[in-house]
Amino acid sequence: MEVKKPTIKSIPYEDFKDNEYLENMVKQLNEGGTKVLVGCLDDLINWGRSNSLWPLTFATSCCGIEFMAVGAARYDFARFGFEVARASPRQADMIMVAGTITHKMAPVLKRLYDQMADPKYVIAVGGCAISGGPFKKSYHVLNGVDKILPVDVYIPGCPPRPEALLYGMIQLQRKVKLEKFFGGVNRKENEPQNPEQA
Repeated sequence: MEVKKPTIKSIPYEDFKDNEYLENMVKQLNEGGTKVLVGCLDDLINWGRSNSLWPLTFATSCCGIEFMAVGAARYDFARFGFEVARASPRQADMIMVAGTITHKMAPVLKRLYDQMADPKYVIAVGGCAISGGPFKKSYHVLNGVDKILPVDVYIPGCPPRPEALLYGMIQLQRKVKLEKFFGGVNRKENEPQNPEQA
């Protein structure tokens, strides 16, 4: 059996931006027995990243129970790539803040967020994490986790149903798929306010 070796061509810079030239070259290589796939490396990396997001749960009240339901067999968020809920921020890609955040708890939450590796994402779950909920006018409650962390997805409800949690997590997956992995900044993190000043 004869093995065909493809001829390797160098591409002039002008032709590199010409899609027709690239398509013809790929067609010639495929006809010669070499399987070639042309695509964007960002798309491949983001597909892998979006389908393997590991959550760190920061649950302080009833929304945490709904998060447990989403991880159980009936809703099973593992089928969407949120495989393993992590207890360590160094192993997590996203943090799900569920429940009331008090001013004393805010520095702990900020420290956990800072310990996470980049890129990192935040999901605010429930009315308490989004705006303070029924405790909004209380002296000790932070009126929204977005005062100290950059929130990517908000999931409203008191508590939100497991279907809403899944929908919010899938929205985060869509956001990750659109990011640029190589070059460019995906988002600017503002200097968070001091929880005592909020």
